[in-house]
Amino acid sequence: MDRKHNSKIVPFAKELRKNMTKEERHLWYDFLRSYSAKFTRQKVLGKYIADFYCAKANLVIELDGSQHYEDEGLVNDEKRTEYLEQYGIKVVRISNLDVLKNFEGVCMYIDNAVKQSLSQLR
Repeated sequence: MDRKHNSKIVPFAKELRKNMTKEERHLWYDFLRSYSAKFTRQKVLGKYIADFYCAKANLVIELDGSQHYEDEGLVNDEKRTEYLEQYGIKVVRISNLDVLKNFEGVCMYIDNAVKQSLSQLR
């Protein structure tokens, strides 16, 4: 996978960084921004833009709103996940509702996912 910027979607990624959803802002500013393993926001990975990406753990965190649970959203998410997994990237999907209702649990879940990914890479 060409992890360099896909020039066609870089402007869109920048726009997404400027206009994060409230759930993305909450997770970023209240947890991931200061997490021990570095995460980046709206990272271009090949032909996709990941919500959050940790290169060290080869891990993508995707926050899913209601559109992701409709038929078309499920199909698109499956294609994205398969694409990223071809390159050894683990994809973790978390609902926006979980971020709002169970933030501490989401943070623990992400922490465990990062630690598990790091242990498998050694």
